[in-house]
Amino acid sequence: MTAQIVINAAHGERRVALLQEGQLAGLFIERPSQHGLVGNIYKGRVVRVLAGMDAAFVDLGLEKAGFLYVSDVIRPDSYGQIEFREGDSSEADDVDDSAPSPLPSTDITELLKNGEKILVQVAKAPIGTKGARLTTHITLPGRLLVFLPTVDHVGISRRIESDSERRRLQELVERLRPPGSGFIIRTAAEGADEAALEADMQFLIRLWQDIQQRAGQVSEPARLYRDLDLIRRATRDLFTAEVERLLIDDAEQHRQLVEFVRTFMPALAGRVELYSGREPIFDALGIEVEITRALDRKVWLRSGGYIVIDQTEALCAIDVNTGKYVGKHNLEDTITKINLEAVKEIVYQLRVRDIGGIIIIDFIDMEKQSNRDKVYTALQSSLAEDRARTNILKISELGLVEMTRKRVRESLSRSLTDVCPYCDGSGRVKTQATMGYDILRAIEREAAGRPGSVLVTAHPEVVDWLLAEEQEVIEAMEQRLRLRITIEPSLQQHREQFDVEFRSD
Repeated sequence: MTAQIVINAAHGERRVALLQEGQLAGLFIERPSQHGLVGNIYKGRVVRVLAGMDAAFVDLGLEKAGFLYVSDVIRPDSYGQIEFREGDSSEADDVDDSAPSPLPSTDITELLKNGEKILVQVAKAPIGTKGARLTTHITLPGRLLVFLPTVDHVGISRRIESDSERRRLQELVERLRPPGSGFIIRTAAEGADEAALEADMQFLIRLWQDIQQRAGQVSEPARLYRDLDLIRRATRDLFTAEVERLLIDDAEQHRQLVEFVRTFMPALAGRVELYSGREPIFDALGIEVEITRALDRKVWLRSGGYIVIDQTEALCAIDVNTGKYVGKHNLEDTITKINLEAVKEIVYQLRVRDIGGIIIIDFIDMEKQSNRDKVYTALQSSLAEDRARTNILKISELGLVEMTRKRVRESLSRSLTDVCPYCDGSGRVKTQATMGYDILRAIEREAAGRPGSVLVTAHPEVVDWLLAEEQEVIEAMEQRLRLRITIEPSLQQHREQFDVEFRSD
């Protein structure tokens, strides 16, 4: 599969796109004020232990305290003895699941106390109203290896398919690693010699020793280690032999990146290119259009069907519709074809939008079990290429699929958009008629049987509706309540805002 990495660094914002077969397969965005937290290591202080939640809050010196589940807690005196749990590796690699099972959980109050100092790493960035998710299972990613100082285990990326190469790499790392330490062999290590593996291993071990030394010298809360910036992190994790070229549009960043690649992956240095076109790089390669499309609620399919994507804080619902497609043979074939086409688009949108958590897909109901199996198999096959871990259940009788997708950071829409101040995120606003009747009721409440005058200011559309549809009602209210009612439009108010000012005679 041909791939390329495209980096837009010409402005303060950094954007990295991964293209596979010319199609956008991943998008990463970082702004100067939003340097990623995932991977950072902190010396924190436990501020609250919640026995009922099996979790604790830890002060990192950030805006929000991070939270630490009991399953992510180990004691410093058990370093080197804790068993490896699948998922502790870098997101860019898929780890062999031949690792040992998790240790049994323990009461959180037996492990942590309020005010205790603790060394933690950010496993998931703050999402919505939640703070960062933390872990004491430290991972330090290098180019070829990921160092696990708290784990006594060697794992290997599933993307290395050759059995002989897997055995060779595992034997080398087993022989080179210090007793009690753990490593994950990354995809980029395929074909690497012993000297390269040992150099990467020693670099990571020295880095961990520096972090431990600094932890003993500073008071909490303090950041002990900060992961690379987005450009270098993406290059480290994504720039493999499968990538034909890395294209970047900033001359200074290009110079720095060439030095970085020559140091850590010299064989690929010739593939780093400086973009010199007049058109912005994301526009020239069609990426900007895909980003805009990934922010739309409705996504059209080529056949004329469409999917609708709705996100809440913890759940994403995806609805499949036939739209304009009417098929050629019978209803069951039409529905099955739409569902199969929707599968590819749904998986694509999940990756581009970086949607995680619980996902419910409402496929159009299919009567035949064989067709449901066909759609389910297609979904499994498409998700197999996703870098994020997924878990998927069978299609129910109602055509629903329940699945989960690993979530590490905010989704694209939450990163690039704000909640609408007009509808407060509901996606709906009251109609002109609803607001008009709200105003009439408010006039009665404000007047409370007292004679005088009332000045109403409201959105022009609401005012137009009142004067056109309820003029007689307003005149009757004036006579009944002995009021003079004046209604004026105001461009400063949105549709759901109005003011009623009462003045006594």
